Amino acid sequence: MQLTKMIGGALLTLVVVLASGLAQAAEFVEGMHYEKLPISVETGESDKVEVVEVFSYACIHCFNFDPAIESWRESNTEVVEFSRLPAVFNADWELMAQAFYTAQTLGVADAVHMPIFEGIHVKRQDLRKPDLLSELFAETAEVSAEDFDTAYSSFSVRSRVEQAKAKVRAYRVTGVPSMIVNGKYRVDGRMAGSNTKMLEVVEHLVQMEAAAAQAAE
Repeated sequence: MQLTKMIGGALLTLVVVLASGLAQAAEFVEGMHYEKLPISVETGESDKVEVVEVFSYACIHCFNFDPAIESWRESNTEVVEFSRLPAVFNADWELMAQAFYTAQTLGVADAVHMPIFEGIHVKRQDLRKPDLLSELFAETAEVSAEDFDTAYSSFSVRSRVEQAKAKVRAYRVTGVPSMIVNGKYRVDGRMAGSNTKMLEVVEHLVQMEAAAAQAAE
């Protein structure tokens, strides 16, 4: 009798787990909550699932979303290869993309990331102006004006901005923040229902891609 109860309990647990998984899968529908890109974009050579946030420092929604995505990123380091890609929809956003790649070139991306956001959206600084941006780099990352100017105006940084433009087009992104999973799927707040919900959809897609990769081994 006891054995029967144990088996029954195990089966019930299995049914609940399977039902939960099926419910989550059913909750997020391709074409409604996320879009499969018609042509996949090549990813890096990592064995993790690539997740790209397409954003802009000029976007207030990206600023508000940043704490949530930082927390999500930190809790998914074992499975996810995370990166950011600046969107360029106009001349002002191109300058922000230039700031982003200048920071990467100088190796101070983490140090200046939030200060740039706060400079624009909290302190109301016009960081389209290179001299003000240079001051921010100096104050938050101890970058000299000379090093900043060299990187900011470099061919390498300008080339990376152009590459970002092409990649955003390939991802078919029309608004930010948006997220791309493994170069195959695009998710944004409108499709998901909110920016917070977007992370739930991304989490579902990450698990789906990770399971597919494991099955293929």
